[in-house]
This record gives sequence, structure tokens and C-alpha cells, in this order.
Amino acid sequence: MQSVLAPIDIQRVRQDFPILDQLVNGKPLVYFDNAATNQKPIPVLNALAHYYEHDNANIHRGIHTLAERATHNFEASRQKIQSFLNAKHVEEIIFTYGTTDGINLVAQTYGRTFLKAGDEIIISTLEHHSNIVPWQMLCEEKGCILKVIPINDAGELLIDEYEKMLSERVKFVSCVHVSNALGTINPVKTIIDMAHRVGAVVLIDGAQATSHIDLDVQALDCDFYVFSAHKLYGPTGMGVLYGKKDILNAMPPYRGGGEMIKEVTFEKTTYNDLPYKFEAGTPNIADVIAVKTAIEYMENLGKENIAAHEHELLTYATEQLSDMTGVRIIGQAKDKISVLSFVLDGIHHQDTGVILDQLGIAVRTGHHCTQPLMHRLGIAGTTRASFAVYNTKDEIDRLIQGIQRVQKMMA
Repeated sequence: MQSVLAPIDIQRVRQDFPILDQLVNGKPLVYFDNAATNQKPIPVLNALAHYYEHDNANIHRGIHTLAERATHNFEASRQKIQSFLNAKHVEEIIFTYGTTDGINLVAQTYGRTFLKAGDEIIISTLEHHSNIVPWQMLCEEKGCILKVIPINDAGELLIDEYEKMLSERVKFVSCVHVSNALGTINPVKTIIDMAHRVGAVVLIDGAQATSHIDLDVQALDCDFYVFSAHKLYGPTGMGVLYGKKDILNAMPPYRGGGEMIKEVTFEKTTYNDLPYKFEAGTPNIADVIAVKTAIEYMENLGKENIAAHEHELLTYATEQLSDMTGVRIIGQAKDKISVLSFVLDGIHHQDTGVILDQLGIAVRTGHHCTQPLMHRLGIAGTTRASFAVYNTKDEIDRLIQGIQRVQKMMA
């Protein structure tokens, strides 16, 4: 973990997030559900409002001033994301409605076109349902075989077992960069290189990674990378699919309609070039524009500084919970982001979440859309506290006090 190069003024940062300045059930809000979605700073809120107040128009097809301004700002976001990911070509950036949409796009276009009966697809035990179900659907349709990389009890992938699974029958590997349930950071570069050695194509689910880890898709050499804006201080309903240009060009369109065409007759349609071939219909214009502002907000704070602050919070919270009786931390990988999942002895996670909410503390409870992972760990679910740049140690102290309250009430 890098040391903080320019310590962040957290109290100043918190002023950028007006939602934090409120009472929930009569208590100051502590928001620890950042792995589900994080809050949006004022510059992002202003970017959304500015579009609707000043530039609201459809893009690419209009010649009037509002349409030209909207189109310019829309494509400026594509260029910003290209830089953010270090993609080689701007047309490798496809706008989607989120991580789930991006995975489904690849499964339903690349998968249905290039995979056949008997081909093997590898995922991992750590996957979100969004990176399990689309591949199951494809296997049912095409007769492919789904295989799963196992984990150890700390929540780390068993790379030796993954290596044993690889053969020329493996045509696709789809793996999460960071576990949403445990915070585990997977060795995705190793996973990608090993898959490529047997000729497999690789997709990386970056939903939990983009606000925590510096990204370079060229250095990773992944074939696809997907993420959502709402987990990097941007708006909901907007995501990104990065794909290597030659692979994207070989894939058929995902949806039909406006924007993804060059010419339509009743006899035949000619499809548009990248990236528009995959962007049918009126897109989520305001949210695409606002994600540029979200990325710039993180860049201004310094991604390494954000990561260092979050790591400090994770270390502090882990130490505090480790000293408590009747508390078991779930997922203790050596390499983690700021996600802390735990269970309380004899207390259901839902009861924990309800009582904490009465104290103004927002956490996530349940299986976190990772039911196979929970089954592997032998539990029904966890309470998950996940930290962002605006969180503080004082808030963690309130969480600890809240857990003590839960234990006392449920004893």
C-alpha cells in the first residue's frame, strides 16, 4: 500500500457530499454501504443538473447548438474513460447500463457467436450473481461446460487449482477483479496471462475495483473489462464495457435500433462502426456526461491518497473487530480493499442490520448476490461494512459501539 503523498482533508471532502449531513432515526448518518453504491459529490450533482438545465438534447444526430454541446460532452466522457483505463483506442469504450449489462452483452454476443458445445468457461467462487447467471444461461443454450476456481478459507483463489483446470478446451474465463462480499483483490494479471497461454479470452468484472485500484487494461492485457459508474462516485444506470478493438469488431450487435446502424432498408441493415454498433437507442446522456466529472473528482483527490485513506480505515476497523468477543470476520485475504464482512455469534445478520440502522448506521446484510460463495463458507450471509473516501475512524467507533449494542440487545 502506498503511503499518503498529500493527506486528504476528510472534513473538507465530507462537505462535498451533502447526503451525509442528515439524521437517520434521530442519529447522524454513518454510511458504510459503499460496496453497493457510494455517494455522489456536489460536482457530479451539478454536472447532472447542468445538462438538464442547459444542454438537454439528443446526441449525434442533431445539428442545432444544444445537440452539438451535448454530443461534445458525451464523447468527452468516452475520451476521459479511455484515459482512465489506458485503452489503446477510444472506440474500445462502449457505454452500457452497468456492469451486469456489460457482462450480458459479452455473453450474448461473443459467447453465442464463438462458443460451442463442449467448450469450457471458467469463473470463480467469488463471483457476483451477475458474473454467474449469464454464463449458466449460455451453457444451457450452447452446451458449454462451466467450471469454477475454488478458494481457501481466507477467501483467496487457489491459483494452482486454476492452472490445473486450464486446457485447450477452455475458451473463456470471466473473473471478478475484487470481491464485493469479501474485498479480496484477485491476481487478475496472472489469471489473464495463464488463460491466454491456452488461447482463452478473458473478461474482468471491475465493478468493485475502479474506485480503489489504478487500472491499465493494456498492461493487464484483458480482452474485456466492465464496470459501473455508481461505484466510483458517479450516477446509477451507466456503465462501461472495454473490449479489444479486433474482438469487438468481430462481435455482432447486442440490440437493434437507432444509432447502431449505417443504413437500413427492408431487405438489409448495415451496422455502424465501433463504438456505436453496441449503443442502440437514446443513451443515458446525462449520466454518461457526469461520470467524467466523477473521475476528475477522484483524480483531483489522488487515487493513491484515496486508497491509502481507505486502507487505514480497513486496518483500524479490522483491529477493532478482531478484539471483540462473539465477532468473526469473514474473508481475511492478504490483499483486500476496504470491505469488512463479519458475523455475530448467535445473531442473524438481518437483526444486526436493523438495529444498526436504528442507530443511524447503514450497512449491508445478506448474501450480497454471492450465494455460492456463502455456501462455500458455510454461512447464510454476513453484515458488510464498506468504506469510502468520506468515512472516518470516528464513524468506525460508532459501528463498534453499535455492534456492542446489538450483542447486548440480542443476548
